[in-house]
Amino acid sequence: MLKRLFRKLRPSSSGIAMPTQTIIPRDHHTVSRKRISDNALKVLRRLNEGGFESYLVGGCIRDILLGHHPKDFDVATSATPEQVRGLFRNSRLIGRRFKLVHVQFGREIIEVATFRADHSSAGGRKDKSKVADSGRILRDNVYGNIEQDAIRRDFTMNALYYTSEDFSIHDYTDGLRDIKQRKIRLIGDPVTRYQEDPVRMLRAIRFAAKLDFEIEKATAAPIRRLAPSLGDIPAARMFDEILKLLQAGRGLKTFALMQEYHLFQPLFPATHTALESDPYYQRMIERALHNTDERLRQHKPVTPAFLFATLLWGPLQACRKDIAAQDIPPIPALQQAIQVVIGNQSNHTTIPKRFGIPMREIWELQDRLPRRQGKRAAQLLEHPRFRAAYDFMLLRCEAGETELQELCDWWTDYQKVEEGDRKQMERQVAPAKRSRPRRRRRKPSSNE
Repeated sequence: MLKRLFRKLRPSSSGIAMPTQTIIPRDHHTVSRKRISDNALKVLRRLNEGGFESYLVGGCIRDILLGHHPKDFDVATSATPEQVRGLFRNSRLIGRRFKLVHVQFGREIIEVATFRADHSSAGGRKDKSKVADSGRILRDNVYGNIEQDAIRRDFTMNALYYTSEDFSIHDYTDGLRDIKQRKIRLIGDPVTRYQEDPVRMLRAIRFAAKLDFEIEKATAAPIRRLAPSLGDIPAARMFDEILKLLQAGRGLKTFALMQEYHLFQPLFPATHTALESDPYYQRMIERALHNTDERLRQHKPVTPAFLFATLLWGPLQACRKDIAAQDIPPIPALQQAIQVVIGNQSNHTTIPKRFGIPMREIWELQDRLPRRQGKRAAQLLEHPRFRAAYDFMLLRCEAGETELQELCDWWTDYQKVEEGDRKQMERQVAPAKRSRPRRRRRKPSSNE
């Protein structure tokens, strides 16, 4: 039987009742030290030796209970960030909105956070707490105890605390029950919690797709109405969230949930318009996400450049068409369209240059792939972005551009044959039609 400690519900300084604590002893749960990082256990031990409370918390405990292998390990402690920093020479303070300590062991980072409390405990100090008029938390460095920390977390399944002192799990929000029932449930009032951080809506659907959980009814109810509030989130943060959503192995299902809950439009408004105008773009994105999921299952690399090239292909075609209608030649029209589309999207999700440049090259090569006679084919094959551009062309064909089939087959064969056969293939290619007649050079007169 679970050891349940019923603490008398007492109001905190904010008037919020503290939760009831359930302690699950070691012999009643499946979290084994063998499945926990040795470095995470070292952090817990040193914090305890320093006189501080410390627990593993969040996704690592949830994932072990579900039989998954955690990607990382997070620690919650009563020590302040400065005190944590003093205990670990191999650590650094990060963050301003939410101050944390990263303790580094080679390539592994253990993230350590101080117990948080309700913002009414800040006493008006703006260096500790700052909340926008919309309710969004701009700074969250109000420290408290473990009970206060538990009700400040987002979902019940992420509010389980594991201690290395007796290897028990402390549950303050019935998170273990929700894991068993495979439910995603927000802690507290859903509207308030989403207003505090609208990204929680994205986290809800990401966990639903990743874990195959159901979003509890009250947790799901306000999402569609509050979806536009994602527009208030800094674009740089949203880029990282997109990668977590669509490049974590369940991208196709996540994309469907984003559309179901109206969360895709605030992140990609131009793409949303393209999807409504032509189902071809929907098929293209779905196929790209399916391929990405398969590559991740096979432990093959994926790049955000390809994903964003697919997501923004519809807006690029619409913009290029509008620019070309102004009697601007194809190549300048493409270059201008690329600038406009990337600029507009960067207002919603920043695209770092290390991904933006390859994305541009994938798009630009789509116009060059049909021009393959003579030495051009060999030169294109050596281009560092050729393979991504070739895969992108195959994706376009699969999504509905069947007129590309002959070109796709040609490039597929060209990559397989020997050099001598490649030259024969190059000679057999008919010259690509120019979109505009070449201007004749004026012959100099005899007087020149």
